[in-house]
Amino acid sequence: MSDGLPTARLIRRLLLVVVAMFAFGFALVPLYDVMCQAFGINGKTAGAWQGAQAVDASRQVRVQFLASNAAGMSWEFRPVQDELEVHPGASSQMLFVAYNPSGVPMTAQAIPSIAPARAAAWFHKTECFCFTQQVLQPGERIEMPVRFIVDRDLPADVHHLTLGYTLFDVTERQGPVARGAQ
Repeated sequence: MSDGLPTARLIRRLLLVVVAMFAFGFALVPLYDVMCQAFGINGKTAGAWQGAQAVDASRQVRVQFLASNAAGMSWEFRPVQDELEVHPGASSQMLFVAYNPSGVPMTAQAIPSIAPARAAAWFHKTECFCFTQQVLQPGERIEMPVRFIVDRDLPADVHHLTLGYTLFDVTERQGPVARGAQ
């Protein structure tokens, strides 16, 4: 009967490991956010922002724009300009150009990122092509605006922001009705 005690102990330990793994899975999202904040990577932007601010004409911030394609995305994708000098509080705009060189309709989703990550809270998009999926027919080219405001309360030591977009092909994720409507 000595086998029963070690088996019960082993089962308790295994159950404890399963519970710990489950809890760790829930902790990953906040842990990821803390790591991104600490290392200044993958600055997340908020959704659409509505509001107005007085313009701080005494200060300029350089906003750099980057565009890249995820693996498997065949579109050409780029900003019209590499960067803008903006005054905090002023509404600004940049156009991005996308072109579908393939022979089939495709749907894309742009995912934004801000660097440095600590400045993301002060970058407000009022309109962005990243809020919705973009559908392009074969050979179609489109100009897509992003309108934004760099908040007047941006920390004084931040003089340069980078807004990057990665474009993902989400065509296969569309339901049969959505694909047929294209």
